[in-house]
Amino acid sequence: MKVDAPSGTAKLLGEAAAAGRGIVLSDNMESGRHGMIGARAEGAIGFATLRGGTVAGEHSVIFAGSEERLTLSHSAENRMIFARGAVRAGAWLTGQSAGRYTMNDVLGL
Repeated sequence: MKVDAPSGTAKLLGEAAAAGRGIVLSDNMESGRHGMIGARAEGAIGFATLRGGTVAGEHSVIFAGSEERLTLSHSAENRMIFARGAVRAGAWLTGQSAGRYTMNDVLGL
């Protein structure tokens, strides 16, 4: 039932990959392949999006090289994990001073 593509999570993962390579994601992002033929541009960070059914959250980061791939994946079976995170963040915010915080702050990372 999601409508954004690529998802915000996918974009954050792409930003992390771009930062690790010292490049700007918006200058090196390829999203979708409709009507495109041939190889991606050298160094491009590609996004492929699946939206359908009851997929709650599934993300894979693939490092593809010559003759091998390394894949890091996360699959959420339902949205409860996200709800629990939001409740935990709300509880953590109680008593915090006004400001901008990240989940790293909430989780103590």
